[in-house]
Order: sequence, then structure tokens, then C-alpha cells
Amino acid sequence: MPRLAFANSFWDGYDTLEKPIRAGVRKAMAKFQALSVAELNADKGLHLESVENSRDPRMRTIRITDFWRGVVLAPDDSSDVFLLVNVLPHDDAYSWAAKRLYSANTATRALEVRNAVALDQLTPMYEQAARQAPTLLFRKVSDGTLHELGIDDQVLRAVRSIADKAQLEAFATLLPEDQLEVLQYLAEGFTPEDVYRDVVAARRPVGAPAEPVEDLATVIANTSGRIRLVTEPDELEEMLAKPFAVWRIFLHPSQRRVAYRTSYSGPVQVTGGPGTGKTVAALHRVKHLLDRSDDGRILLTTYTNALAASLRDNLGLLLDDDEDRLARVDITTVDAYANGTVRRHDSRVPQPLGDGEQRKLWGKVVKGLGLPFTEQFLAQEYRHVVLGQDLRDLDSYLAAPRNGRGTPLGPGRRKLLWEAVELFEQTLRDRGESTHLRICARAADLLGTHGPTHRHVVVDEAQDLHPAQWRVLRAAVAPGPDDLFLTGDPHQRIYDSRVTLGSLGIRTTGRSFRLRVNYRSTEEILAWSARLLAPVSIEALEGGGSDSLVGYRSLLHGSKPETHGFATRQEEVAVLVERVQQWIADGIAPGEIGVCARFNLALDKAEEKLTAARVPVVRTRGQAPAGTSGVRLATMHAMKGLEFRAVAVLGASAEAVPFAREVTPVDTDPLQHESDLLRERCLLFVACTRAREALRVTWSGSPSEFLRSSQTN
Repeated sequence: MPRLAFANSFWDGYDTLEKPIRAGVRKAMAKFQALSVAELNADKGLHLESVENSRDPRMRTIRITDFWRGVVLAPDDSSDVFLLVNVLPHDDAYSWAAKRLYSANTATRALEVRNAVALDQLTPMYEQAARQAPTLLFRKVSDGTLHELGIDDQVLRAVRSIADKAQLEAFATLLPEDQLEVLQYLAEGFTPEDVYRDVVAARRPVGAPAEPVEDLATVIANTSGRIRLVTEPDELEEMLAKPFAVWRIFLHPSQRRVAYRTSYSGPVQVTGGPGTGKTVAALHRVKHLLDRSDDGRILLTTYTNALAASLRDNLGLLLDDDEDRLARVDITTVDAYANGTVRRHDSRVPQPLGDGEQRKLWGKVVKGLGLPFTEQFLAQEYRHVVLGQDLRDLDSYLAAPRNGRGTPLGPGRRKLLWEAVELFEQTLRDRGESTHLRICARAADLLGTHGPTHRHVVVDEAQDLHPAQWRVLRAAVAPGPDDLFLTGDPHQRIYDSRVTLGSLGIRTTGRSFRLRVNYRSTEEILAWSARLLAPVSIEALEGGGSDSLVGYRSLLHGSKPETHGFATRQEEVAVLVERVQQWIADGIAPGEIGVCARFNLALDKAEEKLTAARVPVVRTRGQAPAGTSGVRLATMHAMKGLEFRAVAVLGASAEAVPFAREVTPVDTDPLQHESDLLRERCLLFVACTRAREALRVTWSGSPSEFLRSSQTN
């Protein structure tokens, strides 16, 4: 009985196929599974045919419909594993298959593919140009070192003709994945030792044979992160029936080494840009911790309710909805966990007050005391200094450093401000209210008295948590092996929180990992979006320096993002409707399209026009309810944690991004002003990096100042 495996290249194309073709794929694959190898070779219904003049003699095609063919890599030995690598129209399938060559990487032992024909055609042209080049990109790396890193002879010849990074990118779509990543790391200045550790060792499975082998079944087993082997008919049908975003919860090798390490001696930090799989790594870490023992509870937490709901859904998928294991995981926001902790130990829990209501109360305090401060300044001082450092009395506040605050305060002005803090908190107590962060402070105190509640804590979107929230998490688990596992990206910090983990007793030295490969968006979208952040410096999560997107890249390629300005909002929305309709006509399902804006008002107009054009829409603050189908409309903040095949960012104008009301005036506090601008810039970056294949950014009037370095009109 033949076994069927699916390569990532198949899933990337399958997700775009029309429903009748997908149905043909399911029918063909079911028939494939039902036959013996001998019957498969003789069967006329599937038409398993060789590809003439192909660079790889194992290439076959099978019939999907009258006009579509599946491209299959067949075993040339005793193996019974067939690998489905693509689904294309008839002529395209034969042309594509004839040019590809599959082989085992000599260093990682994984299966890899190259466009061997195009590589042979282009290399002589580059060799000729290389003779005139003043220098070559890899001149300092020896042939022996490149061979040790998995570069084979055909690729090595091309490598020796590459003069710069632009030429390397021209080769990118032709080269085997592992070899390309090695070269990209080297081009960014990483040492061969770094590359071996972060690419070769990360992707080479434990127990891989000492010498490379070409047995297809063995090589596929070594490539589990990028190939999925199906063993049961029910598994095949379930996998093909589920949409892309639902079933694809598996790790790539660079993530697996982090998530499935047996144990860590203390807190672990995993960082990386959008689409690098940080959340998936966190989910698999939970699975690993559950599988290691039959007792002990795990807290899986994040910043917002929408993100917590997404974690809950995806963990259920990863664990096959195993109720026993899911029952051992508490999935909630940090604020909800803190509230529950206080509720268990105190007779009464104060009602948390929202940010808007807090601002109004600060205004009353300023007016009541006749203070020389604005309510905005007081709210920020309370958040960043008083709550940030957990200050409980005037003496502590007088002695506290005010790092990150740009307006100096002498002792006299600090005393005035502390008087405002006391009146603010007393007013809240009198009204039976509090703030979420003050509830977190109370929860941390209670946990310090009563002891931890969980064996392990796993945190997603760590960059958005406030120091008061981190104190709760630190107290929720006893310090020790595998206590804290946190993932985050400081480039996606869209809430006003500042924290240095080391100052809170969370030290990750020697246990910090950076994921650099994006498996979601195209390189074109990533490069464009990264330029939004190019003018600024981003502070690292652990403090003590800046974070960088150097070496961060995608292995996928596509069209460049579109940017357009319009004279009026009406014209901008009208053209948006036309673009969404074109995406749908191109085969992108409505639910795979996201439209976002800074404000709900812009989304109201988009919803009105899309609905009038009979385009289904869904307004969402996170994952849309199961079974709903429609273009997702969400604010930029609500786009966090989501992904779509196509994204339209609406209203990226100078008046909306940055939004003046969210930016502290420079004369009030210059450091807070810069921090607010950075947060607004990161918000636009987050919105744009939700796109997998297509990104469109538009505005009416003047464009956002953040777009100056990224416009590609």
C-alpha cells in the first residue's frame, strides 16, 4: 500500500485552488491511497505518468481533472512513499516538473528542491559578469566551509559568481531552501559557526544518519517540518477538507529545537519578527510540557481576550481536542488571571476602570487640587513610574528613578504629584473601583503570601505586558527549571508598556532565541514593511540594547505591495471595493481578505460600500466565529495575531497615523512624545505584516509620515 506525503509547495498552491479542483484533488488522493504500488503503476484512472526530459527521473504526474495535474515525486527504490509537490494546469505541471531536481542536503539530511534548469542557464551569465566585479559576496568563505554547511557542487558554482546581495536574491527562487538560508545568513555577516548552529544543526533531526542517504522515505522523515506524511484515509480527508489556516499548526526545524528541548534551567525568551512562528512555538512548548508529565498545571496567557481565544482554538487543534490534556491548561489574559486570583482570596474584588474613565478621573483630580499638570501627564506618571516600579508610599516615590520620563520633577513637584496619586486611589476605593494594573499588584501580593498556582507559565505577545503584569506571572510559578517560556517581538509593541525583564527577576541570559525566517508573508511584503521601522531604534525585551530585523527574511516571493493616495475618502473606499472584488475573482476567499483602519469610522464606510456591492463582510475584534464567511473588517489594534492572504490598510493618512490624540505633546514630555510616535509606527507595521501574499496601503489627502521610506508608487 503506497504512503502519501505532502510538501509545503503543495499546500501553498492548494490554498488558492477553486473548489472543483480541490474536490478533484481529494478524489484523486483517496483513490491513490486505496491502491497498491503495483496497481498504482498500472491504473489508468490516475494516469501516473513519467515526465519526459525531466532533470529528476522520479518526477511523475497524476490526473486531477481534465485540465489539472498533480506533480508527484515517486520512489526509485523499495520505498513506498510518494510525495505530492504541486497541483498545476496540465501544461504548466509538465513544464514545472521537468525543471525541478530533488535531493538530500548533505548537512541537514533534509529533502530539498531546486530549479536546476534555470540555475544552469543563469550561472554562466553571472560568471561572465563576475569577472568584471570589484569583489564577490562570498570571497572570504572557503569551498570546504560551504560544503560543510550543505552547499553542493551545482550551487557552489553559482555562489562563486555572486557579487552582492541583490544577485543572491535573484537566485533565491532557484536555490534549495536550506542552502539559500545558509547563504543569506552568511551574506548578513553571520559567522560560519553561527550559521551551522542556527541553520544546519537546527534543521538536522536528532538521530539522522552520519552519511547522507537518498532513500526517499528516510529523507522525507528527516524533513518532517516541511513535509507531512499521511497514514490513514480519515486523516487525509480531514487534512484536505480543512482550510489552510486551521490545519497548519506544525513547527519548522528552526522552531522545533526551541519548543521541544527537553528542559531549560530557567526562563526562556523567544523573539522574532512577524510570521516567524513564535506563537506556534509557544503552543508546541505547552504540548511538550504536557507530554513530559501527567500532573502540574500550565498557565498559557497573553495580553488581549481575542489573542487568548485564538490560543485556545489553536491549542485544541494541536492536541486533537484531548479534553484531559486541555483541562490542565488555563488559557486566559494576564488581567483575567489576576482578577481571578484576587477573587479567590479577597471577599470583594473592585471593578476595573477603563483607560478613558481613568483619564476623566485624573482630570477631576487636577481640577480639584489645582495642580500644574495635565491629566495625560499624571496618567502616564502613574502608569510608568508608580505602578511600573510598584511604589507604595511618598518616600519610595521621592527616591525612585524616572527613566523614560522627559520632564524632570524636583522633590516639591513630586510631593504634589503624590498627593494626586493618593486622591486618585482613594476616590477609586470609595467607588469600589480600581485599575487593571492595581488589581495585578494586589494579585502579586496574594501569590507571594499563598504561593504559586502553576507548574509552568507560557506567555505569548510578551512585548505588550506591563511590569505589574509581569510581577503576577513571576509570582504564579516558582523559580526553577521550565518556569517561564515567553515569546514576543518588540517591533510589534503597540501598547504603552515599558519593561526590563531582568529588573523583575526574569533573567533569560543563555536561554534567549531569535527566529529569523518568516514562513507567512512574502519577502516583498516583509522588506516593504521593515522600511517603516528603519528610521527608529527598537529596545530589546530584556533591555540593555536594541533589537534588530537584520537577518530577518522570508523564503516566499510575490508581488510588491501597492500604495495609493486619493483626493477624497469616498474615492478611496470606492477603489477599495473594486480591489476586494478583484481579489475574490482571483480565487481568494472573502474570509482570507482583511481590511483594517485606524478608526472604526473608516471601517463603517468600507462596510457600507462592500455590503452595497454584495461582498460579504464580518466585523471582528479577533478570530471570526466559526462558520462565518466574509471579508474581515478590523481596527489596526484588532489585527494583532491575525493573518490573511490579502490585506488592505485603509486611511493611512497624515491625520490618522500617527493619531495626534495618542501622542503626548513634545513640550509636555519629549521622551514620552517619541515613545508614543514609535508605538503608532509599530501599529502600522503590525497591520501591514498581517498579509501573506498581497498588501495594499491607501490614504486620502496627505500620506502618513511613516510611509515616506516605504512608498512604492
